[in-house]
Amino acid sequence: MAIKKVGILYHPMIAAARTQAEKLQGFLIARGISVWLCSAWEGEQAKTQVNGTDLILTVGGDGTILRAAQVAVPDQIPITGINLGRLGFMTELNADEAEDKLPVLLEGGGWVDERARLEVELQVNESEPPRTFYALNDVVAARGGVARVVYVEASVDGEPLTTYKGDGVIVATATGSTGYSLAAGGPILHPRSKEFLLLPIVPHLSLAYPMVLPATVVVRLHLTTTHQATLSIDGHINLSLTSGAIITVRHSSKIGRFLRIPPEASFYSSLEQKLKGR
Repeated sequence: MAIKKVGILYHPMIAAARTQAEKLQGFLIARGISVWLCSAWEGEQAKTQVNGTDLILTVGGDGTILRAAQVAVPDQIPITGINLGRLGFMTELNADEAEDKLPVLLEGGGWVDERARLEVELQVNESEPPRTFYALNDVVAARGGVARVVYVEASVDGEPLTTYKGDGVIVATATGSTGYSLAAGGPILHPRSKEFLLLPIVPHLSLAYPMVLPATVVVRLHLTTTHQATLSIDGHINLSLTSGAIITVRHSSKIGRFLRIPPEASFYSSLEQKLKGR
C-alpha cells in the first residue's frame, strides 16, 4: 500500500535532527504526501495529529523511536527510524541515505517487522484507579534518589516467585533485551520473540537469576520501600512510587511495527557491531 500521510518526530535537543526533519518534510511534500512535524518530546501534541497517518519517521536514535512508539500505540502505526545516534538497534536508515531509500517504502515496497509490547498497569493505592501504559523496551521498578534497597515481591500467574531485595527489577521485551536488561546481566532475545524477561537489578541476598517468561503469563510486582521509588517505562515515562504500589505486567495485544527496507537484515550478523557501537 502506498503511503499518503507521514508524521515526522525529531529529537529536539539535536539541532541536526530538526534540520533533517524539515528537509524530509520538504522532500515528502514535493512527492504529494501529507506531512506533519513534531518534537518527539511533545507526545500529546503529536497524538492530536496522528489520525490517518500511514507511517511515522523518527529522526534521532533509539530513544526517539521509543517516544514515537507511544504515539503509535492506538493505531499500531509503523515506524521507520533515521539514525543520528550511536547504536541504532531499532533505526533503519542513516541520515545521508534517507532520501535515496525512502521511495521504496513510500511506494509500498517495505516489509513490516513486528515487535511485542508490554501492557503495564500501575495501582499506587486502593483509593486511585489504576493507570495503564505500554512499553516497547522495558519496565523498571527501582529505588529513587536514596541509595537504599527496595523489596519487590514478584508473582507469576498468581503463583509467588520470590521477593527481590536490591536496586529494583526489570521486565523487558525482546526488543529491550539489548538495553538496560543486558547491562543488568540479562540474555539477548531475538527481537521478534514474544517471550519477555524478568530480572533483578543488583540483588542482595535474593534470587539473582534472570528469567525468560512466555508471552502468556502475567507478572505482578508489589513494592515495599521506606523511601520514594521510581517506575520507568521505556526510559522516558518516569513516575514516583511509594510503598505498597502494585505493577502488573502482561503481553500486550498492541504490537509495535517497524517498516523496513527489503531484504530482511540479519539480526545475528550485525549484533556484535551494534553492541560495540560501530
